Amino acid sequence: MPSPLPRLLVTRKLPADVEARLDRNYDAETNPTDVVLTADELVARAEGKDALLVTPADRLTAGTIARLPASIRVIASFSVGYDHIDVTAAEARGIPVTNTPDVLTDATADIALLLILGAARGAAAGMAAIRENTWKNWAPTGMLSTDIRGKRLGILGMGRIGQAVAHRARAFGMVIHYHNRKRLDAATELGAHFHATADELFAASDVLSIHCASTPETRRLVNARTLALLPQGAIVVNTARGDIVDDEALIVAIKSGKLRAIGLDVYANEPNIDPRYRTLENAFLLPHLGSATIETRNAMGFRALDNLDDFFAGREPRDLVRS
Repeated sequence: MPSPLPRLLVTRKLPADVEARLDRNYDAETNPTDVVLTADELVARAEGKDALLVTPADRLTAGTIARLPASIRVIASFSVGYDHIDVTAAEARGIPVTNTPDVLTDATADIALLLILGAARGAAAGMAAIRENTWKNWAPTGMLSTDIRGKRLGILGMGRIGQAVAHRARAFGMVIHYHNRKRLDAATELGAHFHATADELFAASDVLSIHCASTPETRRLVNARTLALLPQGAIVVNTARGDIVDDEALIVAIKSGKLRAIGLDVYANEPNIDPRYRTLENAFLLPHLGSATIETRNAMGFRALDNLDDFFAGREPRDLVRS
C-alpha cells in the first residue's frame, strides 16, 4: 500500500535530530553512507519521489534537472547559497527551489572572525611549530604578526553575514568599510564607510573579508587586477564561495609579499583544493566550517523541512528561491 506521507530523497546524511523529524513526517530515503551521489545515481534514486532534499555537494545542472522524473515536485536545499542548482531550469519544469537563509549568519560570522584573527596573528605557523616540535623558545622578535585593532576591514557584500562580521569586528577596534549593491540606511550602516565600487573598497581595505554571493558578476572578482589595488601587506579572508577568488592570483599575491596572510574556509573545486595552499606558511585554512555547529546544522535542517512542510500543505514556502 502506498505511503500516505510525501516521498523524499535526502542526498546526504543529516544531523540526528533532523533525520528523526524526517522519519516522523516523510517517507524518506536517506544516505547513511554519506557518499556524494553522482548525477546518474541521484536521478535513479529520485524515481517515484515527490521531493529532493539536497546539499551544496549536489550539482543540479540544467541537464540533471531535465532528467529528473516527473514525480519530483519540489527541491529543498540544505544551504543558504543555491549556485549548485540551476534554478532557471527548475522553474522551467515548474519545480520550486528553497534554501535556508538567516539560520547560519552568526556561525559563519564567527568563522570569519576566526580567520581574520588566525591570519593576522600567524596562527597557522604557530600551530605548526607546536605540532612539529620546532618551537625552541620564546623570543622578543619571534613569530611577529600584526594587530587588527585600528585596521580597516573591507566587507565585500554587506548582507546578513557581512553585517554580523562588522558587529564583531567593531569590538576588536576595526574600522568598517564596505561595498554592496545598495548602500545601507544610516541606522544599519552604523558609521561604516560605503564604497560605490568594489575597486574603491579594495584600495581602502587592510583586511578584505568576502561575503558576496557567487554570481556571474562576482566569480573571480578577486583577481590579479583587484588584488593589486589592496594596500601592501593586506589580508584576504573568504567565507563566501571559492569561485569568487582566482586561486592563481591569490597564491601569486601571497608568495610575492603583496599579501601578509590569507584565511580561507571555502575553495574552488572543494575538497580538491589547489595543493599549493597547503605549502603556504601564512595561510590559515579551514575545511568549510562556516555553519558547522550542532545548533546551526540542526536549524538548517529544520528550515529545509519547514519549507517542505509548507509546500506539501499547499502554502508557498517561506524561502522560495527565484532566478
